[in-house]
Amino acid sequence: MILLEREKASIKEKGSRFISRAIPVTTREQASVELALLKKKEYDATHHCSAYRIGPTGELYRSSDDGEPSGTAGVPILRQIESAGITDTLVVVTRYYGGTKLGTGGLIRAYGDAAAAVLRSASTERITHRESVKISFDYADTSPAMFTIQQFDAKVGATEYGDLTVIEVLVKRSEAEAFRQLFINALSGRGKLIS
Repeated sequence: MILLEREKASIKEKGSRFISRAIPVTTREQASVELALLKKKEYDATHHCSAYRIGPTGELYRSSDDGEPSGTAGVPILRQIESAGITDTLVVVTRYYGGTKLGTGGLIRAYGDAAAAVLRSASTERITHRESVKISFDYADTSPAMFTIQQFDAKVGATEYGDLTVIEVLVKRSEAEAFRQLFINALSGRGKLIS
């Protein structure tokens, strides 16, 4: 899943205020810029702890405790992003110290809860990884070709009309082979798979 828009939430814990923000990002550099802008905007905060997950499977990730004891802030934030199944997301939890120390367990809980709060209220969208399959067929075979496309949750991409119709079909990766087989069978071998 991916984040559709920025989101903000806050919680209080023993006088400290934790303001969490979820921000859509697609690169490390974008995450760094967003974090720097937030630190500049809220320069008087005690900490700006963060984590991000980027890439189709969240293969690029990082967390930062920003001066809090090691493992008490960034890792709990990252765990919340992972458990929500969201990628291409930066979560920053800004802490304004309230005068009472929370201890290691209290910090882990507070940062995790703040991240969970913003992710719960965030608008997300499930992403589907698709494979491009180019097909070609005669005009006379348009009906069975289109029927085949409709049998799958497929998207029609570039289309060329000429002696043959050529269509780029974007099919879920898990269904690509089944699509190819059905296309060939539906057109009784008259259609061609270009890619």
